[in-house]
Amino acid sequence: MKKEIDLTKSVYDLCKEYPELIEVMKGLGFTEITRKTALTTAGRVMTIPKGAEIMSIPMERVLTVIKGCGFEVTGYNTQKDLLKSYIRRLNDGEALETVRKDFVKEFQDVEASVIMEAEQEMIASGIPITEVQKLCDVHSALFHGITREEQIENAEKAVSASLEKKKTREDAWKVDYSDKQEAANRLVSMEGHPLQIFTLENEKLAQLISQIREGLATGKDVSNQFDAIRAISIHYAKKGDLIYPLLKVQYGISGPSDVMWTVDDEIRDEMNALSREIHNESWQERLLAVLQRADEMIYKEANILFPICAKNFSENEWKQIYHELAGYDKCLIDTVPVWADAKAQNAPTFQASSGEIIMPSGHLTVEQLTAMLNTIPMEITFIDENNMNRYYNEGWKLFKRPLMSLDREVFSCHPPKIEVMVRAIIEDFRNHRRDSVPVWMEKMGKTMLVTYTAVRDKSGKYLGTVELIQEMEFAKKHFMK
Repeated sequence: MKKEIDLTKSVYDLCKEYPELIEVMKGLGFTEITRKTALTTAGRVMTIPKGAEIMSIPMERVLTVIKGCGFEVTGYNTQKDLLKSYIRRLNDGEALETVRKDFVKEFQDVEASVIMEAEQEMIASGIPITEVQKLCDVHSALFHGITREEQIENAEKAVSASLEKKKTREDAWKVDYSDKQEAANRLVSMEGHPLQIFTLENEKLAQLISQIREGLATGKDVSNQFDAIRAISIHYAKKGDLIYPLLKVQYGISGPSDVMWTVDDEIRDEMNALSREIHNESWQERLLAVLQRADEMIYKEANILFPICAKNFSENEWKQIYHELAGYDKCLIDTVPVWADAKAQNAPTFQASSGEIIMPSGHLTVEQLTAMLNTIPMEITFIDENNMNRYYNEGWKLFKRPLMSLDREVFSCHPPKIEVMVRAIIEDFRNHRRDSVPVWMEKMGKTMLVTYTAVRDKSGKYLGTVELIQEMEFAKKHFMK
């Protein structure tokens, strides 16, 4: 007779159905289960997974023992809860390599897309992004010790399996991912397509990583290659501005923006830190570690992120992305290929009325108002009372503002670690706790003043937030005379 344990049931109900389970649980460390009073009171509201969490007993061990005793287990999200257990073990101070070994044992046949889906569920359930982020260093072990070809092959198979399972589970799931890699390959081979540009950048990045590793191994000077590879920040900025928010807002695919975006930032920040600490004794070790993370991100982009985008983004959205890419500095490749079909069309524009705008202190045509705002020596952003991006002035910007992010929630345009600060500032404005927040920073060697100011009507009603970005090098030079 099949013995099936539904882990959503209480410990009391399970032990009543299978009395032999009491000894099994006792052997695992659930000593209180032998006390009849505890079993009939706390046991009525306690589940095995919850008890394991309270007792700090690894759930993977519980599952192994229970299954070894001939039970079949249902009612438990094994992948998600195992991943949570790895986070808990890292938080408890267990060595990363020890956790990685257990991870590889449990997930050796599961690739990054399945894990990313579980991570997305964990974030949606309220687990902080900073906690989920720790898993990136754990599941990077999947890439260790195998060739690039094997990594790509494994990733392709896993993404297909994961997305097909999701399609089966959800009747509303409309996208057929069975040919997602072929779809991505078609776009990558299309002259000048954004995915081709991203892929060319990654190919150059992979070459630089290989050169640096070889140079470090043979004692050669790698400073030139290191300086070149720091252009990776532009590649990541383009993903953060143009890819992640569109996936999250338009298509409800939040895993890449919640997890991969944070990894991008950490890689960029570590490379910036290494550029300032080049003579530090741990510099080489840290460089190799960050190169490993950058290398793994190349695989994730090619085999997870880009195929998902290829199956979701419309041709018009790709053309918008192509036009937006022109506003960024070159990244790693000298010649950016031209997408003729997109080039033949004008960049997307937002239409406005040509009539006059009447204001209490004057009146302007749309043409006059637009020109005036563009003349102000600041980068101007307006976010309305519903937290939606409503306006950017035109012109070259140090802080890129893609037009395609207009009419999106402002929080979707910031990496997770910055989103918290932006939310706090806007909530303070909305609740009249603050009226203005100045932020001084250095960007690309320039001193910048970013001022967030609450916009209110005459009665004090909150209408939105204006962000003003001003280069302050002129002031620094003036006062240093």
